[in-house]
Amino acid sequence: MESRSFQVLEFPKILGALSRFAVSGAGASACLSIQPFKDIDRITEALVLMEQAAAWCGESSFALRPFPELDGLFAYLEGAGSALDQDALFALKQVLDVAREARESLERFADRDWHNLNRTLYDYPWPARTVSGIGRCLDADGNIRDASSPELLAVRQEIRAIHQRCTKRVKDFVLAENLGQALQDEFMTISSDRYVLPLKANFKNKIKGIIHDYSQTGETCYFEPMFLVETNNRLQELKREEREEEYKILKFLTELVRQEQEGVRGAYDGLVALDVLMAKVALGRAFDGRAIEAIPEGRPKLLRARHPLLALAEGGVQPVDIELLDGQKALIISGGNAGGKTVCLKTLGLVALMTFAGLPVPAAEGSVLPLWTDIFVIMGDEQSLEENVSTFTAQIKYLRRVWDMVGDRTLFILDEFGAGTDPTQGAALAQGVVDSLVERGTTSIIATHFPALKAYAMAADSVRAASVLFDPGTKRPLFRLAYDQVGASIALDVAREHGLPRTILERAERYLLLDGSDTSAVLDRLNEMAVRREQELDAVQAERRRLEDKRDKLEARFEKERGKALRDIQAQAQAIVRQWQADKLGRKETRKKLAEVRERVEELGPDGSTSSMGSATGQTGGTLAFADIAEGMAVSYPAWNKSGTVLEVNARKKQAKVDFGGVAMWVKAEHLTRADAPETASPRSGLSTPAPPSELVVEVDIRGNRADMALSMLERAMDDALRKGAGRMEIVHGRGTGALRREVHDYLRHYPAVADFALANEERGGDGMTEVTLK
Repeated sequence: MESRSFQVLEFPKILGALSRFAVSGAGASACLSIQPFKDIDRITEALVLMEQAAAWCGESSFALRPFPELDGLFAYLEGAGSALDQDALFALKQVLDVAREARESLERFADRDWHNLNRTLYDYPWPARTVSGIGRCLDADGNIRDASSPELLAVRQEIRAIHQRCTKRVKDFVLAENLGQALQDEFMTISSDRYVLPLKANFKNKIKGIIHDYSQTGETCYFEPMFLVETNNRLQELKREEREEEYKILKFLTELVRQEQEGVRGAYDGLVALDVLMAKVALGRAFDGRAIEAIPEGRPKLLRARHPLLALAEGGVQPVDIELLDGQKALIISGGNAGGKTVCLKTLGLVALMTFAGLPVPAAEGSVLPLWTDIFVIMGDEQSLEENVSTFTAQIKYLRRVWDMVGDRTLFILDEFGAGTDPTQGAALAQGVVDSLVERGTTSIIATHFPALKAYAMAADSVRAASVLFDPGTKRPLFRLAYDQVGASIALDVAREHGLPRTILERAERYLLLDGSDTSAVLDRLNEMAVRREQELDAVQAERRRLEDKRDKLEARFEKERGKALRDIQAQAQAIVRQWQADKLGRKETRKKLAEVRERVEELGPDGSTSSMGSATGQTGGTLAFADIAEGMAVSYPAWNKSGTVLEVNARKKQAKVDFGGVAMWVKAEHLTRADAPETASPRSGLSTPAPPSELVVEVDIRGNRADMALSMLERAMDDALRKGAGRMEIVHGRGTGALRREVHDYLRHYPAVADFALANEERGGDGMTEVTLK
């Protein structure tokens, strides 16, 4: 894109604001060098990467620490044999420490689908040996540790021993010679790597030794007694050995860095990229921005967009919607001066540049922009006195220069094009330019005061008209756009507001009346109607948001109360079962109380909502009508949160016999749902209410067994039925000779929990099945 468009739309200012959020100099420089992409895949990748970084920042406590620049370090490594100094290696240690912190923080979110972000931090070999070596050799302050090598440790231990010996000898010497009054300080010091005494200058000739230096005032001389000369000479040798050992360590660490230079460079580049990402996230938070979608082609749609620079400077800047409809390629904005036309033009252009550069923009969700590979701008006073070029001439020269580059992937911004010449001819030329842009498929946005261009905007199908709105009473701008209408220029009102003398205004009004072209009354009426419509829309939106908030609060409250009610019901049901198991309640009383509990659950509805609410909304939650149930059909029983298969259908009782994993029971049709319907027992509550015993039927098939085996199976089935709290049993024994039936009936007569039993009716098995009612 043209650098001129960047300057006119103030894109460098946005990059400057972005760079101030970076924590490193390298990150700030990278922010300033950002350019829009021309490939939709790269734009999408950059926007997705920013969204993933924002999600990471929102879910973790990670904060990027400042880190030094390393560009000079990598340039120095190009020289063969040269060793990095201690400061360079410490800077590298800081960078690698921050990179490791970032990687460790991101690893805690390994389950997230953040491929782009992972690639930024992990797409290079981690320089483990370099990290280990530098960490072992340099301490937290960047000093070389004693333990870096055995030789260095030995040298430094001897240096420390010399210090201790010197300290003792100096103290003994001062006491022996009674030199306390001659010393400026009680302790010895170091000058030129030699131990010396800070001696008052007037005592310098009273002691044998060497003077190395004087203080700035000249009152103190740094004096080396003769008995320290030999020790200091040895100290100089040890210092030289220490420097040699330190250089060996620096050389060794430098070679490690060279060997893993790819990983070291990758860690640094990833950290710089992360700094830029974090700056983008911070910029988005600063003006409540977000990444918006970029598409290969289509029409622009910016919802509640704000000019990014104004949004950073002023929190309450008025948002606008900038949108073209299907088949439209140009937007012509009219209306008075200082009403926000130019701001609308700049907002679209700057938001487009930021989106294509992978930056967040201050616009609402649902905004979308087609990819424009070129953005051209004619805006402001383009005249040049040095080149003897007028505003109009400058516009024409710019248009001629870029015209061959204009196509269907171009955004063309024209602010008051043709305004520097005769209005009639200027309007005709502007209309011709817009026509040609539309023919080329170019998207354009135009601000104008030309009446002819306003009329053209209302008449052409491929062009959309919009007007900036003004307060009907005060004539002050509202910084809102009203679509599909044109606006008055209200030049006289603006001049009056800015204090132009009344005599000039009165004469201008008379000339306007004489001209006969004053349409301000009609346009004022249109503006007033548009303002009223916008106010009504705002009121509707506000009421909608209020109702949505109220609904959300009511739903949250209902969910809380429903959960509490279900927990209470479950506790009651469990208490009833425990009382029955402890023989504190009889079976009939237990069945009665559990039935009451079941009724309370049914009042809450199949999905946990009240039955009155369900009927009010006309929702059935997937409940089946009896006519829909057929044998072999898969159904769900929400009360148990189970699915089963229909075995039989009882038309008289409107019930279905359902097999739930080997347990068969009769269930009313209205209590069943389709198996493919969402299970209506709330998974969040984790509650299920025991079915009333009167509805639970246990079936046992003992056909084909000897009498003793069959009675053993029956006994286990009876025990199982009692544990489940079943009210009835169905014993399938078959017809045969009737011997097995007689054994079963004899067993049932003496079983204490059996209230009654009888052969089933013929349609349900006849004398091949016995139906049992339990107490």
